[in-house]
Amino acid sequence: CVWSQLWCMMALCGWWLIHFLVFTSCSAHDFFTSIGHMTDLLFTEKDLVTSLKDYIRAEESKLEQIKKWADKLDVLSAAATQDPEGFLGHPVNAFKLMKRLNTEWGELESLVLTDVSDVFISNLTIQRQYFPNDDDQTGAAKALMRLQDTYQLDTNAISTGELPGLTLTVDDCYDLGKVAYSEADYYHTELWMAQALRQLDQGEPSRAVDAVTVLDYLSYSVYQQGELERYLQTGALLFFCPLDPTHQRANGNLKYFEYQLAKQKKVEKVEKVEEKEEETKVRQRRESKDDYLTERKKYEQLCRGQGIKLTPRRQSRLFCRYYDNNRHPRYVIGPVKQEDEWDSPHIVRYHNIVSEKDMEKVKELAKPRLRRATISNPVTGVLETAHYRISKSAWLGAYEHPVVDKINQLIEDVTGLNVKTAEDLQVANYGLGGQYEPHFDFGRKDEPDAFEELGTGNRIATWLLYMTDVQAGGATVFTDIGAAVKPKKGTAVFWYNLYPSGEGDYRTRHAACPVLLGNKWVSNKWIHERGQEFRRRCGLNETD
Repeated sequence: CVWSQLWCMMALCGWWLIHFLVFTSCSAHDFFTSIGHMTDLLFTEKDLVTSLKDYIRAEESKLEQIKKWADKLDVLSAAATQDPEGFLGHPVNAFKLMKRLNTEWGELESLVLTDVSDVFISNLTIQRQYFPNDDDQTGAAKALMRLQDTYQLDTNAISTGELPGLTLTVDDCYDLGKVAYSEADYYHTELWMAQALRQLDQGEPSRAVDAVTVLDYLSYSVYQQGELERYLQTGALLFFCPLDPTHQRANGNLKYFEYQLAKQKKVEKVEKVEEKEEETKVRQRRESKDDYLTERKKYEQLCRGQGIKLTPRRQSRLFCRYYDNNRHPRYVIGPVKQEDEWDSPHIVRYHNIVSEKDMEKVKELAKPRLRRATISNPVTGVLETAHYRISKSAWLGAYEHPVVDKINQLIEDVTGLNVKTAEDLQVANYGLGGQYEPHFDFGRKDEPDAFEELGTGNRIATWLLYMTDVQAGGATVFTDIGAAVKPKKGTAVFWYNLYPSGEGDYRTRHAACPVLLGNKWVSNKWIHERGQEFRRRCGLNETD
């Protein structure tokens, strides 16, 4: 029996080890940046639950054996103790008593001491080293807050399940607030601590938090946002709170911030005199910040479907057509479906352009290679990760599989551009709150050596294939012109980044909106200038 248990444990551990060697060969941290890798975690947790249930069944079986033995002895001892001498006067009873105390109770002791958790603990130990870490949890929490800001979601709507999905507990809200607090994000600290307090007031039980602790975070976050008077109103609630009227930190905070408020009012009088001297410097800093905030506001509006600038008159000039690319041999009999998405710059969408089977193959090839997407630093030119690009990507060369070569040929046939000098096919998967803030695909003049190592010139055009539908969010928006293109599975969007003259078209600044609900897979092809000399003639004017 012992050898049998040992063999089972070794077999299970071996299976888990193989499973995780395969899993980690294609994975890294930043799990939250890719739905593809988070699905692996989901199945990992499912397997863990199966292992946990096996352990529970083993414990229940063990306890059942002990219970049966105890019940049997209970009946026996109850009868024996009514007439001990008469019971022991029977030689068989005397023998069986000796046997029970000498051997059977020892066997019971061994059974009680048998640890049936070994297999589960071994599995858990092997897996724990591949679990998400604190950075992953923080990243997921920040992604949720990013969705909250972009789509103007109310904390109560998220927590109570008005946004389709599961609800958040008091402890979940508190943990989100703590993540924001650790990042010195006092705005979101206040929102989530207030939500935790609201749910506590409604009588929801909590595993590890009380109203006093929540109020302490809430009050401090209000203070840190420069609203001392409002802090004192909130802090006063804590100070006089009947739950803990002697809360020492609240008591100290209240007195300290009352002093700070009085001091602040005195400083404000002095600052009014000195304000004019700093006015110019402050204005310059504010203007720089305002430029970013203005675009950020426009970006978020477009993500919500607001602020689109296409008038009905302009929209009436957009058409759908069957497109054969000047009677290309491949499309004379079976032309592709082309739709105008925008007039200037001209953005078109091709419908049903890649088959379901081919898209699934591309995702299958890319998934083991997905790594956190990088951007080119505009100052140093070095590739690096950035907080404003949240996704994982992989690169697929034409030589790696016939389907990749097939898609490359398709792009060349449809666009009429030479893809031999294009970059490899990039496949991206956007995870929780996955986004890519406003950027240009082409290299600007002030960037050092943009794409110089490729030797193929600048990025003349972009081909973007949507490989999944997205339930909510995830649109591609163009912040300069006010355009929004929604993901649609099996369709590809195409636009030129450069004018025929070779100058960059700054109207093509675009962004990938955060994914609110669903899973977003895309693949894109960046086509370069070299090889297009006779396919797209150079213009004489800068904006031709």
